[in-house]
Amino acid sequence: MTAPYLLVLYYSRSGGTANLARFIARGARQAGLECRLRTVPPVSTVTESTAPPVPDEGAVYCTKDDLANCAALAIGSPTRFGNMAASLKYFLDGTSDLWMTQRLAGKPAGVFCSSASLHGGQESTLLTMMVPLLHHGMVITGIPYSVTALTETTTGGSPYGATHLGRDDAELSAHEREAAEALGERLATLALKLGN
Repeated sequence: MTAPYLLVLYYSRSGGTANLARFIARGARQAGLECRLRTVPPVSTVTESTAPPVPDEGAVYCTKDDLANCAALAIGSPTRFGNMAASLKYFLDGTSDLWMTQRLAGKPAGVFCSSASLHGGQESTLLTMMVPLLHHGMVITGIPYSVTALTETTTGGSPYGATHLGRDDAELSAHEREAAEALGERLATLALKLGN
């Protein structure tokens, strides 16, 4: 049997969402929970070939077993018209067997995203990413206002989840890093208390 872990599942094109994922994992590790950083392959309109099962660089592609066996989940995406990217949605759409067996029910989950503009749909993206997790019976957590980064930030950060305002840069601000670590720590603490 493997040790409990936080699955940090994300899709990233410009690096901002991937950077949030790394700081969420860092916060969870500081709280004593192992982490698995995983991504999903891009969805392509080209149907003549398929992506390799393991990417040439970056995070390993997520398997359904990674998801089914996690103790907690953090899921992230860049905003796409106020919603998650198609690649992440495509992966989640293939998890109905996990829903039927309630494999994720009762496990803590949180969400995170990035956008290139201040009003680029971050909160609607976070909220719509929660919907499939609620259908799976997961326990959704956000970031409490006791995390001072939420009241001091001029970049990303939301009580709904960790966010990054990218504009022209994938580097996270100090407040964005603090919020991401807080989300990871919160998910890890809940997972350890629930014994998932």
